[in-house]
Amino acid sequence: MAPGDMSVATFLARANNIMRLGPLAAATPEAYQLKNEVIATAKRYKARIDAQRSAGRPTTSCPPETGSLTPEEWLAHLNSYPARIRSKLSLYAAFDALMKKRYPCPS
Repeated sequence: MAPGDMSVATFLARANNIMRLGPLAAATPEAYQLKNEVIATAKRYKARIDAQRSAGRPTTSCPPETGSLTPEEWLAHLNSYPARIRSKLSLYAAFDALMKKRYPCPS
């Protein structure tokens, strides 16, 4: 499975399971795996945007070269999707939608 192919529903279920541990959650192997999934999704997204820019094609969003995204911002974004579509929506699509929202391209 490519980075970001996991569904939003699966990611949230896994995240909710470890968040029950409270402050210890960040130290678990599961938390580390989820964090790496988000990082890999972001790298996949950046590679696509960079390739589009290099080819002179328009991009879906215009993010800065570097940026930050807190776990709280990411989880809030994922939780904003209705439960009925979370199983059909990939992390990659959700990440792309968040970047479009945060960094729209100038018209």
